[in-house]
Amino acid sequence: MKRKIATIDGNEATANIAHRTNEVIAIYPITPSTPMGELADAWSAAKQKNIWGTTPLVIEMQAEGGAAGAVHGALQTGSLTTTFTASQGLLLMLPNMYKIAGELTSTVFHVAARSVAAQALSIFGDHSDVMGTRSSGFAMLSSGSTQEAHDFALISQAATLQSRVPFIHFFEGFRVSHEIAKIEILADEDIRTMIDDELVHEHRARGLSPDHPFIRGTAQNPDVFFQARETVNSYYDACPEIVQDMMDKFAAQVGRQYKLFDYIGAPDAERVIIIMGSGGKAVSETVKHLNAQGEKIGVVCVRLYRPFSVKHLLDVIPASAKVVATLDRTKEPGATGEPLYQDIITAFNEGLDDGSAPFETMPSVIGGRYGLSSKEFTPAMAKGVFDEMAKDAPKNHFTIGIVDDVTNTSLDYNADFSIEGENTIRALFFGLGSDGTVGANKNSIKIIGEETENFAQGHFVYDSRKAGAKTISHLRFGPDPINAPYEITKANFVACHQFNFLEQIDMLKFAMPGAVFLLNSTFGTDEVWDQIPQEDQKTIIEKKLKFYVIDGYEVAQKTGMGVRINTIMQTCFFAISGVLPKDDAIDAIKVAIKKTYSKRGEAIVKKNYAAVDQALAHLYEVNYPDTISSKLTRRLPVPAESPDFVRDVLGKMITGDGNDLPVSAMPTDGTYPSGTTQWEKRNLALDIPVWEDDLCIQCGKCVFVCPHAVIRQKVYEPALLDSAPGTFKSLDAKFKEFPEHKYTIQVAPEDCTACNLCVEVCPAKDKTNPERKALNMAPQPPIRATEKENWDFFLTLPEADRTQMKLSTIKNSQLLQPLFEFSGACAGCGETPYIKLMTQLFGDRTIIANATGCSSIYGGNLPTTPYTHNSDGRGPAWSNSLFEDNAEFGLGMRLTIDKQSEYARELLVTLKDAIGQDLVDALLNADQTEEEGIQAQRTRVEELKEKLAGSNDLKAKDLLSVADVLVKKSVWIVGGDGWAYDIGYGGLDHVLASGRNVNILVMDTQVYSNTGGQSSKATPMAAVAKFAAQGKDIARKDLGMIAMSYGYVYVAQVAMGSSDIQTLRAFREADAFDGPSIILAYSHCIAHGYDMKDGLSQQKLLVKSGLWPLYRYNPANIEEGKNPLKLDSKAPSIPVSDFAYNEARYRVLTQNDESRAETLMNAAQEDVQARWKLYEQMAGMHYDKKEKEE
Repeated sequence: MKRKIATIDGNEATANIAHRTNEVIAIYPITPSTPMGELADAWSAAKQKNIWGTTPLVIEMQAEGGAAGAVHGALQTGSLTTTFTASQGLLLMLPNMYKIAGELTSTVFHVAARSVAAQALSIFGDHSDVMGTRSSGFAMLSSGSTQEAHDFALISQAATLQSRVPFIHFFEGFRVSHEIAKIEILADEDIRTMIDDELVHEHRARGLSPDHPFIRGTAQNPDVFFQARETVNSYYDACPEIVQDMMDKFAAQVGRQYKLFDYIGAPDAERVIIIMGSGGKAVSETVKHLNAQGEKIGVVCVRLYRPFSVKHLLDVIPASAKVVATLDRTKEPGATGEPLYQDIITAFNEGLDDGSAPFETMPSVIGGRYGLSSKEFTPAMAKGVFDEMAKDAPKNHFTIGIVDDVTNTSLDYNADFSIEGENTIRALFFGLGSDGTVGANKNSIKIIGEETENFAQGHFVYDSRKAGAKTISHLRFGPDPINAPYEITKANFVACHQFNFLEQIDMLKFAMPGAVFLLNSTFGTDEVWDQIPQEDQKTIIEKKLKFYVIDGYEVAQKTGMGVRINTIMQTCFFAISGVLPKDDAIDAIKVAIKKTYSKRGEAIVKKNYAAVDQALAHLYEVNYPDTISSKLTRRLPVPAESPDFVRDVLGKMITGDGNDLPVSAMPTDGTYPSGTTQWEKRNLALDIPVWEDDLCIQCGKCVFVCPHAVIRQKVYEPALLDSAPGTFKSLDAKFKEFPEHKYTIQVAPEDCTACNLCVEVCPAKDKTNPERKALNMAPQPPIRATEKENWDFFLTLPEADRTQMKLSTIKNSQLLQPLFEFSGACAGCGETPYIKLMTQLFGDRTIIANATGCSSIYGGNLPTTPYTHNSDGRGPAWSNSLFEDNAEFGLGMRLTIDKQSEYARELLVTLKDAIGQDLVDALLNADQTEEEGIQAQRTRVEELKEKLAGSNDLKAKDLLSVADVLVKKSVWIVGGDGWAYDIGYGGLDHVLASGRNVNILVMDTQVYSNTGGQSSKATPMAAVAKFAAQGKDIARKDLGMIAMSYGYVYVAQVAMGSSDIQTLRAFREADAFDGPSIILAYSHCIAHGYDMKDGLSQQKLLVKSGLWPLYRYNPANIEEGKNPLKLDSKAPSIPVSDFAYNEARYRVLTQNDESRAETLMNAAQEDVQARWKLYEQMAGMHYDKKEKEE
């Protein structure tokens, strides 16, 4: 049988089988498993059938616990059902997993195994999550490559039906889930051979039905529960042999043979490593390489981890084994060893006891940890373990791949050791998150895999921020099979897609002698040599690199691509590498473009075609001299004056050298200093805004909307200009609170992301030239140095005294220092301006609970973090717990403040004689409704501390420890719609109902932005999103209406692009309200599918269409006889379509199914009218003023 060959990633390889072998699929997005659910949903939307000829039903749930519940229910009624998950998501499924296993129900959960958040969150791969499910009763089958993920998805499905034991089929997140490889796709005939329909019928027959009723899920008492748990033993005893039978059956059908424990190595090996997952590939290839040089070593790759078969393990262990090392990709603090280590010791002892062991003397067993959070595991590290095993007293409980200088667990190894084959071409591409580099390279490796006879592998490295951070694409291809689950360190081809990376990182250290270096450069061949750092010139000369340049930005601009250069650089790669004939390569690229971008419209496809056609005409080889002539050097990752921790620790992370940091450099409990983004100058922008002071009207709107706090305004005494740089601009201030002051708007040139929002919002235009505004974009490189000098001076100017001005206007509020700056959010982000505003208004007294999502990633992702502090050292205190519990997490913070405040007030009364009655009374009765009152209370608290200092009274010491809570504190609970509307809604609702004084900020992008744009309950009708591929056909949840139903919750719905002043008022009112408040803040997002510079104008259209009415519901108004609801926007004045069809998320449906798009748009229009009518009626209700009780 000729099977299809495809170049796909592990997620798609797995989902391909899962979709064809199930009837119901319940899903919820979590990185890195999300694409499996997305693919299943898209296939079902396209009416793709399973092997029984019907389309699986795919449903998105509100959380992983909900998905597991839906799976459980579907299984109990006889459906073949599956789900996909990872990390905390898997742990949320755990209670249902115990039930599913206890009821002997056949299913497979496919898991892209990922770190479980501990001292920090990590989205990357290891076995922490699956190891937390060991006692659930699920069998556990481990795959270590894309092909194995495909194959084992089927083997586990067949085995669960035969054994009635449910399975976790797992593989490492990112390393396997996102690695693209050339694999053989199993045909439907293969699947039908493996899946016994009689077993399917038996599964259905066990389902609940009123036609043959029974009871399942009883409550049992101590008299029988124990016995009942033991009834399943025979099923688990039989399971390993069933899995091996299925592997053998698979081998007979397909030709690939697997064992429960696969041994690779010398039959008389004395040193053996035991490992599971993709790391087994690295060890296996190392074993083959070293044995060819005369070593006697081996490796056991564990496939079936639960139920653990001692017999099958001992069948493959060489009798000659003297030292065995187990490698676990997880950590169990406080245990006697990690899971695999303990299992192997137990297995060996049992084998010796019953005589089944192949050896008479117990081998020495040592255990170690490797690869946590996708930490590299290479052949060099595998050899390091083998070398350790050869010692007289090898180290036990070791680590490999890190430097542990605290408890000294780490092993030394030679990092230069390599087993890469000469026939394999290795290419590295350095890009910027969201610039298209990764997407283009995914297409490239698929083209190579499917258009040539080469084997191919693509692996993509990026941090959690995804957008705006560096990405590295690792491509391997060649005539030999590729088993290299580790990054490229010696490349034949290096491409730099962002010129400014050269001054930040040493990418040419990866280039082999004679390699190709392709640089995207605005400098031509005659000037580029002297524009690159001396260090790179030296490397190019010494390694005799072939140096090519292209001005990708020029091509992109000429072809209407903006700054997206991905297809341009991709074309150059194919032209230089010669892996395909030029015309064939261009044709293949265009096919990939059509497939990738057709959903965005034909215009986008044609622009990409034009970029490809023009690329090669702008590609040139550089004939460089053999001498170093540049005056430039690679700059320090952070300024020399940075704090020690920033310089010595965070600086290494910035340059990509975080792997070299020792354990001693890391905080023990995950606590990091705030305000560190100020030291990381990313220099992402090609153009930055330039202030035209002759046109400026000092409105502050540009400062208000800036997503990254890079544009700021100040007023100051004129005398301070005496030391200003020559190019520093100023004009007379127009602030009544600050007469005879000067005014400046200044841009941070190295932090700007060139989103253009400030220019778009600027209302001041030159009457003689309307295109000229008070802010205009200009090229950054020529003015970077002068504007950096101006920025540094600007920072020395004092901040405006917040107690001396009213904060009710935009211009005044924007004199306040933002305590959220230079985040890693996308350029033009719609969320961050709201956070920035919150920190300007309340940041010096705010504690933030942040739900996992975009806002936690750009708010707390290393190396540097944007929450900062003022000159007094005060600023937002920020923490992230989980995705699902953020409201409760924030409530806990409020409870601490309330309790400690209560206790402090009690202590004040108790200690009044020592403190003084006047000070006690002032502290207890302080009015802190305005800035002056808060500052006055801070002064009193300082006086209190001085009085208590040095006292040995235990009560005095207690009061000293809680005194700061006497100053007003705000708790802000921050997150996105995926949290607030879905997974965290139950907790959010409870927190609102509690009546406690918390402020909730929901930044509503109407999709799960952080995981890639999946549908949430906030997704509007007629919009297409992942998990809603046919367009959402039901209305979005109206969270504001739900919150208003309590009657004692402050509720506001805002969109700063439509009304900045309404947004400002809502934030101030929410914080002032003594009770729960919630602000629903519309946030435009790149997932919506348009240029983010138009984000604010789209918000205006959104509100005009009636899709997002602006309002404020203030329960305090009821006391005054006023309606608590005030509509701040007018009745809908434009059709919904006038807003919607500017965005790809709506427009794509018109291309895929025009009739359905029209139907849904009409329904959306009707829903808008009905909702507006309801809001109008509510806002028009009469309220009587409450009589005061005497």
